Amino acid sequence: MGSLRRQTMAPWPELGDAQPNPDKYLEGAAGQQPTAPDKSKETNKTDNTEASVTKIELLPTYSTATLIDEPTEVDDPWNLPTLQDSGIKWSERDTKGKILCFFQGIGRLILLLGFLYFFVCSLDILSSAFQLVGGKMAGQFFSNSSIMSNPLLGLVIGVLVTVLVQSSSTSTSIVVSMVSSSLLTVRAAIPIIMGANIGTSITNTIVALMQVGDRSEFRRAFAGATVHDFFNWLSVLVLLPVEVATHYLEIITQLIVDSFHFKNGEDAPDLLKVITKPFTKLIVQLDKKVISQIAMNDEKAKNKSLVKIWCKTFTNKTQMNVTVPSTANCTSPSLCWTDGIQNWTMKNVTYKENIAKCQHIFVNFHLPDLAVGTILLILSLLVLCGCLIMIVKILGSVLKGQVATVIKKTINTDFPFPFAWLTGYLAILVGAGMTFIVQSSSVFTSALTPLIGIGVITIERAYPLTLGSNIGTTTTAILAALASPGNALRSSLQIALCHFFFNISGILLWYPIPFTRLPIRMAKGLGNISAKYRWFAVFYLIIFFFLIPLTVFGLSLAGWRVLVGVGVPVVFVIILVLCLRLLQSRCPRVLPKKLQNWNFLPLWMRSLKPWDAVVSKFTGCFQMRCCCCCRVCCRACCLLCGCPKCCRCSKCCEDLEEAQEGQDVPVKAPETFDNITVSREAQGEVPASDSKTECTAL
Repeated sequence: MGSLRRQTMAPWPELGDAQPNPDKYLEGAAGQQPTAPDKSKETNKTDNTEASVTKIELLPTYSTATLIDEPTEVDDPWNLPTLQDSGIKWSERDTKGKILCFFQGIGRLILLLGFLYFFVCSLDILSSAFQLVGGKMAGQFFSNSSIMSNPLLGLVIGVLVTVLVQSSSTSTSIVVSMVSSSLLTVRAAIPIIMGANIGTSITNTIVALMQVGDRSEFRRAFAGATVHDFFNWLSVLVLLPVEVATHYLEIITQLIVDSFHFKNGEDAPDLLKVITKPFTKLIVQLDKKVISQIAMNDEKAKNKSLVKIWCKTFTNKTQMNVTVPSTANCTSPSLCWTDGIQNWTMKNVTYKENIAKCQHIFVNFHLPDLAVGTILLILSLLVLCGCLIMIVKILGSVLKGQVATVIKKTINTDFPFPFAWLTGYLAILVGAGMTFIVQSSSVFTSALTPLIGIGVITIERAYPLTLGSNIGTTTTAILAALASPGNALRSSLQIALCHFFFNISGILLWYPIPFTRLPIRMAKGLGNISAKYRWFAVFYLIIFFFLIPLTVFGLSLAGWRVLVGVGVPVVFVIILVLCLRLLQSRCPRVLPKKLQNWNFLPLWMRSLKPWDAVVSKFTGCFQMRCCCCCRVCCRACCLLCGCPKCCRCSKCCEDLEEAQEGQDVPVKAPETFDNITVSREAQGEVPASDSKTECTAL
């Protein structure tokens, strides 16, 4: 017979008498002799040969009713963080401290503007680098005008070209040149403009990847960037079939162009570039006409370099004696003669004389475009990352306490009732105005992304600002079209108006009614997935901006029968999955029991966890080298900055990552269940010392 344990349970207490301290009801757990009833003593006397047993009496535990009455609060990951000011308050500073604080604020503002300037310049250089790497390829996409008659093919060409050159203005200008040269009709150009609208949204999505280090910031930043993507994709999915069926954009813009007699302007507005051009021109200068010439099947342009060498040239026409094959090729019979061997005539010959070279870094290197583009791509990405990191750090130090509270309330607060609905439309106007000032939707949305990440602007407020940015970039194109030459004025203006009305139509679809604001919900869903599996963000970029357009492009070249044969089943499966997902969340009882969830599918088809294991295993071989490099660089930084030895850089990044993942969701058991450990100890399952340690930790 084993040792006999006697447990005496007292009556269940009233809920109001329950105490949150379980040690009050535990007696004898620390080795002290308990006070037990006499009956228990008599029972223990009957077995003198057994070892002494610690006697434990469990007094009443407490009720679990409080767990039912008080639901557990779960923090919303989309709530804006509270940026608390850990420094000394202004009222507590002396005169010297206030003066020092004032100059520190001025210094931070100057640094912020400086890094913002280089951030915008790096975006411009990044666009030039992409044009050097893929500009000629983009021109060749446009060179085959016969395939442009397919609207779907025109759409994906617009996406791919804009992704390659990182500028919707460049791709739009190529389309305008082709339309004005009668190589492309306005009807065929409209899908390309829609694709350019999609391709330009990749820039701020790339910028969001720079905040991948912090899960919470990355969740908000990536969602704020991809809300632009989803708006453009959803608008195209709805409006492209409508345009193909009705040609409403072409008809409306044709009526506007015919109704008003526009005159040529002198120059398009050039506001922000006046500040950035002096610096970017010192890095590299491009001859963007080469891409347009390649698109218009100019064979000579294929061998030209995009890097501009001569900035000042002199062009002149003069009469020269030239040889011709026969007298029929002469300019006139009076200007034709022969020397017995060759026929001669006089013709006007245009010759170009180079006067002065451009002043930029690569003017005398004579490197191929691919080499220059690769160098600029690496350097611009490094500068972009560094500037973005510093901007986020400075904003994090500036936007604290009362300053953060004022800014958040100013940006995110709605107008009082009944004018709350006007707040979003005012944000659209602000976004359009700011984009008009900076002359680029990519610059504005890229500058907006880190503000969303650190929690200054909500996704709901960033959405109308992004929609306004789409409109702002079209107004710039309209003004630029008004400054076009006479032969290109009509076509360029009509295409710019098509771009404008396309974005207006998208806003009418996805903004006025709150239920239709699907891009916000889709962006938040993608943000949650990317925050958990951060490799999925890169996967999303590759799939949506490269693989899908390239696949559609290849199927379109194979013929419409192949495209329909592959595309229709894929679209049918996607629609079926969406309908099932909607029914599972709304009306699961309508479906058969097996279809009420996705458990009937293999795990790799319904979860990213197996794929995460594959990606982690694939990247594991690079992790140790990366960790060693990071530790060396971080320790050097700590030595320079005077950081203590307990700096977070002193550990390997792998251990640091595990610690951060462990701190993401802290688990704390309710005090009500502390007595469960005591009960297990009484039954001999948990040693007393372990139990005490666990309760203390909790």
